[in-house]
Amino acid sequence: MTDERDADAHEFSAGQGVDADYEEFTLDPEELDADPNTVDPVDSRVLTDVLDRRNVESDVVDVDRLIDVGLSYMGINRFEEATETFERAASFAEEDSLEAQEAWVNKGAAHAQLEEFDEAIGAYKEALRIDDDSEHAATAETNLAYALWEFGRSEQALEHAERAVEKDSRFAEAWYNRGFFLVERGLAEDAVTCFDNAIRLGYRDAGVLEEKARALEEAGEHEQAEEVADRAEEIRREAEGQMVDEQTGQGGMGGGNAGPGRGGPGAGGPGGRGGDPGTGGRGGRGGGRGSPDERELQGEGPEGF
Repeated sequence: MTDERDADAHEFSAGQGVDADYEEFTLDPEELDADPNTVDPVDSRVLTDVLDRRNVESDVVDVDRLIDVGLSYMGINRFEEATETFERAASFAEEDSLEAQEAWVNKGAAHAQLEEFDEAIGAYKEALRIDDDSEHAATAETNLAYALWEFGRSEQALEHAERAVEKDSRFAEAWYNRGFFLVERGLAEDAVTCFDNAIRLGYRDAGVLEEKARALEEAGEHEQAEEVADRAEEIRREAEGQMVDEQTGQGGMGGGNAGPGRGGPGAGGPGGRGGDPGTGGRGGRGGGRGSPDERELQGEGPEGF
């Protein structure tokens, strides 16, 4: 009796075989074809070890572009990525060069934004070790003063605030910081002079006037202190009204947010190469201020934009 299963069995084709150039199937990852010496070091898809000094020659890395990438990270509040990028820029820059110093200053500002003041202090000190009389030195000194203050080292903070003014007498935020520390020391009259210098050099926001009013009050100049405090409150109201108008206008027009650019913010917010004052971060010195009753020290931002 014939087995029914044999009758229904499917007849498989013998086939033609495979071509001579057939490559066997494998689960092993394919080898990378990219030459590590020609990979763009700021490409976010590149593995970290590809950028290691053992694989990439320093002279093929665009350090200035790496710094710009770090500033861009600051501009979108990605401070951890910014610290890594600035550290990478410093490692690829020529040893003890101006670019290396700039990278260290910005790295410190990014750490300050993360409130990692110990790391920020170390970065600023490294920047000053490279050159304590360069174009970045005053920024490093005032940033270091800010970080030391936040870290509880007020006496050392005053010392570096003094050095910042000595290195750049036209650095408005440095004069503000010096005045801030002098008020803390009870040297109110000297502090008033510092605040006047900061204002004369263009630093005229409400916070500076509030600190000047406080110094005048402690110096016994009560009437003048009241006048300055009133002016500070007026400026603050004007700034708040302008902010509301801008936000309302953006909502009506459907406008988007402006991207970072050279000349942006600095310590309290992201910044760029040479921004405005803030409170301890890089990328534009600017940062938001607190309520009228809060006192805020100024930390210079990153060197860029």
